[in-house]
Amino acid sequence: MNRAVLAGSRFNSGNLWKTLPFVLIAFISFAQPGLAEEKEKMLRSLTVTGRGMESIATTLSLVNLGVEVQGKTAQDVQQEAARKSSAVVGLLKSRNVDKLETTGIRLNPVYSYNNNVQRITGYAATNTVSFRIATEKAGTLLDEAVKAGATQINSVSFVASDEAIAQAQKQALRKATQEAQQQADAVFASLGFKSKEIVSIQVNNASSPTPSPIAYRSAKVTAQDASTPVVGGEQEVDASVTLQISY
Repeated sequence: MNRAVLAGSRFNSGNLWKTLPFVLIAFISFAQPGLAEEKEKMLRSLTVTGRGMESIATTLSLVNLGVEVQGKTAQDVQQEAARKSSAVVGLLKSRNVDKLETTGIRLNPVYSYNNNVQRITGYAATNTVSFRIATEKAGTLLDEAVKAGATQINSVSFVASDEAIAQAQKQALRKATQEAQQQADAVFASLGFKSKEIVSIQVNNASSPTPSPIAYRSAKVTAQDASTPVVGGEQEVDASVTLQISY
């Protein structure tokens, strides 16, 4: 009884190995047309790139300001700079500014030169911070910061809100896609071809250029200055989309 089963097993295995080559040939035969079709799509295709741009209002101001103190001893200078900086930071926090951070703390000797001899005559300390605030409030806040102890307004740059930038990025991508499709349609129409399908899509992330800092006041300012006007502008967000279309 066992021998009959084993013999049958050997017989089936032999038939399987005899049949396998024919199965593989059949599979390859069915697969070849699909591969050829994909190859033809890649060979008979047009690649176009469209670009889109969206302009949005800059409603936020990025400000960098600081406190500079000079004196005879390093300890006195550093303590006075810390006192004035704390007053300025306290004001900024009370005005609920966004992204407040320290950008620099420096303490350096001040030298004098006499008959080619260098000697230390004192020390200078500088503490700087940056923050973001609505542009419509920036001018008033700058004046208040000077009254609180700020002696430097290093730069002011303008940027749109995160929500506005995200919306503009989507719109720029839509414009880029439409332009790429229009380019392809124009080429196909002039050559008498008909587009079939989009083979591949490449999206280059929509981005907005980094706002360029404006040298607002590099010199020291005083609390007696007139109220400071701050006016923003526009920011551009661009994107590009590349389409590969078979015909």
